[in-house]
Amino acid sequence: MVSARLSRMEGHRRKFLAVIDDTPECARAVHYAGLRARHSNGALVLLYVIPDADFQQWIGVEGIMRAEAQAEAEATLAKIAQTVREKVGIEPEMVIREGVATAQIHALIEEDRDIAILVLAAGSAKDGPGPLVASIAGKTAAFPIPVTVIPDLLTDEDIEALS
Repeated sequence: MVSARLSRMEGHRRKFLAVIDDTPECARAVHYAGLRARHSNGALVLLYVIPDADFQQWIGVEGIMRAEAQAEAEATLAKIAQTVREKVGIEPEMVIREGVATAQIHALIEEDRDIAILVLAAGSAKDGPGPLVASIAGKTAAFPIPVTVIPDLLTDEDIEALS
């Protein structure tokens, strides 16, 4: 069970959550979420999840690998945030977590009760729509807030018209 959302209460703003990963469709979700946030006087949260399984195999170099992963996450978020500033004109919040993506999404939604909508983008690759979208379709994730899934084939112009 999820805690009540606060985004409609005085002093709060509705936040749109976009998960940053290495999928090509990720930019579509960010663009849509950013535009929806701007058009609704809301906010955009960018979440980057570092898989913790990457560090468990290499005990001796775990600290170095963790620091490198953190630096990569920060650089990726900085680049995407700059694109949001330039194309959308808002300042996104940036969050870095470590662990399983679906668990970290759930945890962030529970902690930040202003997050009201999760925005994902579906891929069109042969191996499926992407791991997060697939987890929703398979109901393994069952996120406690509405999820908007952006089709991969939409252009920036399409996304702007829809948001």
